[in-house]
Amino acid sequence: MPKNLRSDLKTAAEARSRAMARLLSASIFLSVSVAVGTTAYFQIGHGRWTLFDCLYMTVITLSTVGFGETLEGMAAVPEARMVTMILIVVGSGTLLYFLSNFMALIVEGDLQGILRQRRMQRHIEALEDHIIVCGAGSTGEHVVAELVDADVPFVVIDIDEERVQTLADDYKAEILYIIGDATDDHSLEGAGIAKARGVISCLHTDKDNLFVTISARDLTSNRPGKAPLRIVTKAVDSSSMRKMERAGASAIVSPNQIGGLRLVSEMIRPRAIEFLDRLLRADRRLRIEDVTIPEGSNLDGRTLADAAIRQTGALVIAVRQTDGTFVYNPGGSLQLQAGASLIVIAHTEDLQRLRDGLANGTLLVARGVSMAPSSSGSQSAPPAGGGAHKKK
Repeated sequence: MPKNLRSDLKTAAEARSRAMARLLSASIFLSVSVAVGTTAYFQIGHGRWTLFDCLYMTVITLSTVGFGETLEGMAAVPEARMVTMILIVVGSGTLLYFLSNFMALIVEGDLQGILRQRRMQRHIEALEDHIIVCGAGSTGEHVVAELVDADVPFVVIDIDEERVQTLADDYKAEILYIIGDATDDHSLEGAGIAKARGVISCLHTDKDNLFVTISARDLTSNRPGKAPLRIVTKAVDSSSMRKMERAGASAIVSPNQIGGLRLVSEMIRPRAIEFLDRLLRADRRLRIEDVTIPEGSNLDGRTLADAAIRQTGALVIAVRQTDGTFVYNPGGSLQLQAGASLIVIAHTEDLQRLRDGLANGTLLVARGVSMAPSSSGSQSAPPAGGGAHKKK
């Protein structure tokens, strides 16, 4: 991040902190004035007035309202008039100081921003297994759009609050965000990295993305009971990819490389690209997803033909075995293993049926028993596809 931008962010944060400190100090002074005034009236009255009457007298004196009211028998206690004069001089000044700072926060918009940030922080603290998106720029906005469509919980870290708000308005979604430098450990911690499942770093420079990768990996080096953090980062220069890999990136994406591959594919295989575009973009509910067979699943050791996966509406196009090999267009005789991942094409509701079935152990059915068709209208079909093709 440019040095002058870091300085601006620091200055803005310090200004907001000073404003809150002034308001807090004014609140303390005002509270002390009320407490001292109430106590003074009560002590010098020697039981003439109740504590509430003393508080009421203090408040109307500080507010300069008066209403022409005084404590009963106050004229007989000269000290009470002295207390009143002191309250008018000192307490009224304190009240004005408090009101001026409070109004300044409202007029400048700081109070609304502070309350919004605190409310948002509570939502962020409640998240678990979410994704942290570092940067909401030209790449980040597409990341946000995809996460919104996929209904995946996420938090954005960006330096520009207006840019994030614009994204929220564009996609008609409430986006949780942290305003700050994504390379700063405090920003990542504020976004809940300790409980996150992954980080997507799509900042403008490779240097910043490298810093995010290093920081994210370091902050989550010790997470008992949680899977290792998955870090996916953008690389502008291909020479940076090796450094990012050594820094702990789980996957590195080069927009330039992907753009080049897409250009060539549009030229030499346009029909295949058109099919994929229509499959994944025309119908936003249709997706290619991977679903992992959990440990202890009743499908462990059974064949694909024994599973009622197709009856959920999902189509298995490949299986990633536990040894890292891929089986494309798997046949019904393929043996399934816990820890293997099914690569499927499915509508979002059918995908949920598949996940629920794997979690509940309801996908293993007796031969010849059919299930109801899926909600997307897919009909029951034998799970066996074509021949199995393995590739490392």
